[in-house]
Amino acid sequence: MKPQIRILIYSILFFLYLSTTSPLLSLGELLKTDPYITLGCGFAVLNLIYAFLALKWTPLLNIICSIAIAAASLFLAVQFANLHLLAKYDPYLVKTAIFTNAVLSILFWEIVYQVKSRKS
Repeated sequence: MKPQIRILIYSILFFLYLSTTSPLLSLGELLKTDPYITLGCGFAVLNLIYAFLALKWTPLLNIICSIAIAAASLFLAVQFANLHLLAKYDPYLVKTAIFTNAVLSILFWEIVYQVKSRKS
């Protein structure tokens, strides 16, 4: 896949992460579930869509990478927000966690893509 196409797809994925966070949290309140579980499942679905439409690897590899990346990026985003590094700019650290999750997800997808492309 050409770098320009990957950048375009990552940009779309970044926008989707940012725009679906609020509806996913609303869905979690409606279903009365833990927000982290709702966000994790929602981001895993976004990752699955990306993996099956853009990467077109084997289904098992798509599913494993999607779930692992969603879980790891959400966990690390919450841990980064808990550091309170940007508390002056974002008092509740919600935006920090959302942006960190989106950036980490894209970073992890690029790492997985590079590892997979070098192996084959």
